[in-house]
Amino acid sequence: MQRVFKGIKIVNGIAIGKIKLYKPAVYEINEELVSDIAAELEKFEAARLKVQEDQNALYEKEMAAGHKDTAGIFEAHAMMLDDEDLIDACKEVMAEGHSAEYAVRESFDAAAEMFSNMEDEYFKARSADVIDLKNSMLDILFEADTESLQGTEPAILVAEDLAPSETVKLDKSLLLGLVTRLGSSNSHTAILARSMNWPTLIQCPDISDDWDGKFAILDGYNSCIYIEPEQSVIDELSAKQQADIEKEAKLQELKGQPTVTKDGKKVRLYANIGGPKDIHAVIENDAEGVGLFRSEFVYLNSKTDPSEDVQFDAYKKVLEALAPRLVVIRTCDIGADKTIDYMDLDKEENPALGFRAVRICLTRKDFFKRQLRALLRASAYGNLGIMFPMIISLWEVQECKKILEECKKELEAEGFTIGKYEIGIMIETPAAALCADELAEEVDFFSLGTNDLTQYTCAIDRQSANLERFANTHHPALLRLIKETIEAGHRHNTWVGICGELGADPELNEKFLEWGIDELSVNPKSILPLRGRIRNTDLSKNKKTESPAPQAVEAKPEAKPAEEKPKGFFGRLFG
Repeated sequence: MQRVFKGIKIVNGIAIGKIKLYKPAVYEINEELVSDIAAELEKFEAARLKVQEDQNALYEKEMAAGHKDTAGIFEAHAMMLDDEDLIDACKEVMAEGHSAEYAVRESFDAAAEMFSNMEDEYFKARSADVIDLKNSMLDILFEADTESLQGTEPAILVAEDLAPSETVKLDKSLLLGLVTRLGSSNSHTAILARSMNWPTLIQCPDISDDWDGKFAILDGYNSCIYIEPEQSVIDELSAKQQADIEKEAKLQELKGQPTVTKDGKKVRLYANIGGPKDIHAVIENDAEGVGLFRSEFVYLNSKTDPSEDVQFDAYKKVLEALAPRLVVIRTCDIGADKTIDYMDLDKEENPALGFRAVRICLTRKDFFKRQLRALLRASAYGNLGIMFPMIISLWEVQECKKILEECKKELEAEGFTIGKYEIGIMIETPAAALCADELAEEVDFFSLGTNDLTQYTCAIDRQSANLERFANTHHPALLRLIKETIEAGHRHNTWVGICGELGADPELNEKFLEWGIDELSVNPKSILPLRGRIRNTDLSKNKKTESPAPQAVEAKPEAKPAEEKPKGFFGRLFG
């Protein structure tokens, strides 16, 4: 008899076949004290080096397969196993007389808890990576056989959860789709699933042992799995699966095609990235540039305030890798839910409205100047946009530009070559949107950060699950602010983009185009589907509702494209 169970989709698509339950080993760890501490230290070190060797092998495997965006996960894992704090924590537990297994469990669990307590969903999800390394260490220490967990036949894999190392070791020829009871949309397993385009469902609470071996259909579009589906469901979803195959082939044909509507409206289609590990995804998905490069990774992956040279190296390699594409790098957006111990920020009761982003930079000028100098030095190697976040007033922009000019004069006096660059700000507060006319006179571009703009406009904490029913990403007040910002930018010849999640919203794409949006920056995987939608849009039928044409003003200088140069590197996820 057919049964249907719901979850949260990670990847759209249809998977049809038998279910294989994936059950990794559960270890009983002896908590009694041991007598030979030296032997435990030796066991620990041997296991650490073996897991590190395995992670490096997984990195090489993914690189060889062209999966550079996922290879960075395992490079970061290998680096984490060299982390002195984590190693010392394990050694301290063993020095107290505990076994290597006990020390690994306690120390890695503590590190995982640190990540899970962060408010930022991306960094909260890194807790799973620490648990992945813990389990890999325990597999070695207990000499476990992990090769036979997947089975030998093609199947939909169902698990409590899957760690990145477990996921990438799977035989792809036997994997039809993934379903997990736990998991996060920001986890590395979710990232891997997206990169491999496996139909994937997470947070499916009703998984049970009796699913094993049952015929099933995973329907990513409707966020559900059918156990022993009826024939009518099999026929319908089989046809949908074939249509998906044909649709994907057509999407690939869009590579190299202009992003232009049927009636000739051109829009630039850029990608949002979290670090150098995403460069491959930008190129693979044919993004025309980067509309949001989050520079926070440089700070979050360092135990101490990163030097100017460390930052310069990171920015330079990204710009070189993507030249002549424009790369918009957002200056440090630390604070709120992204905290760093070495910055010694006070705990705030309402951090989303507190000491964050440009407020930190303008208060700690030396800290800000290190990043600006690094960015200016990197500008000689590509096509750079410098973007200031969390702006609410004109004086903030003017002060940022004043400090930037001060850095430029210093560098030129020191003999550095500075390339051309554009200056922009994020419009992510109602204050900035309502003052857009004044702000546009100071900058080359605006980028609408619709995630925070929604939060601050609607007074809704976007990370609170309890408020989900009250959140409205299509709220008329929000849409009015977006429209008026675009019009204000155009009155002053300032180009306007969107880098928040609404940029890829199919219900709003046409409206944004009608309003004259110049650029949309989205997840790399959304590039080709969005290009297809735009190319199928005809704005001429809505001419009566179009915004007035922007008033002509003197053109601002454009950033000079740089020559194409070799790709860059992958950043660390952990300090």
